[in-house]
Amino acid sequence: MERFYLITGHVARLELLVPQGVKLVQLRLKDQPEPEVRRQIARARDVCAVHGVQLVVNDYWQAALDLNCSFVHLGQEDMETADFAALRRAGVRFGLSTHDAAELERALSQDPAYVALGPVYPTLLKQMKWGPQGLDRVTEWKRRAGPVPLVAIGGLTPARAPGVLAAGADSLAVVTDVQQAADPEARVRDWLRVCG
Repeated sequence: MERFYLITGHVARLELLVPQGVKLVQLRLKDQPEPEVRRQIARARDVCAVHGVQLVVNDYWQAALDLNCSFVHLGQEDMETADFAALRRAGVRFGLSTHDAAELERALSQDPAYVALGPVYPTLLKQMKWGPQGLDRVTEWKRRAGPVPLVAIGGLTPARAPGVLAAGADSLAVVTDVQQAADPEARVRDWLRVCG
């Protein structure tokens, strides 16, 4: 699994950053009408195909299926309604969010392509009912996940990356550090160097 995992909230940002050398990107759309969701997913799919990049569609598993995307990311709430059998039949891989031991066991029972743990550090992205998990939890999660890749997310910076990787994370999912950077393209290049 790619060590740098970029998460963007709009296809225009994805189009800007993918050419910097990103190989794994998630399109995380929020509060958009269905036609706009489908437009952005289709555009992201096409851009990623041109650049040889793996696109992961957040939440919208049905649209991902309809638009022939090959990878989705689902939160715990999304797992309630996702048709895992349909995803498997279509060959769509999926990553699953986890925050506590029960969620991890539930996620692993679905044979995911990866499990995500977060927030590792305090995050500005959204209010969460879980506090920072810390590096010890990253190590514990990797031990429990075994061969399933572990994605760390939440409060990650290039300076923190080596410690998170050393703790056992296979991939680092980055949102705010790139999205709020003065020069997002340069920041992506920084991440690619650190995760190289």
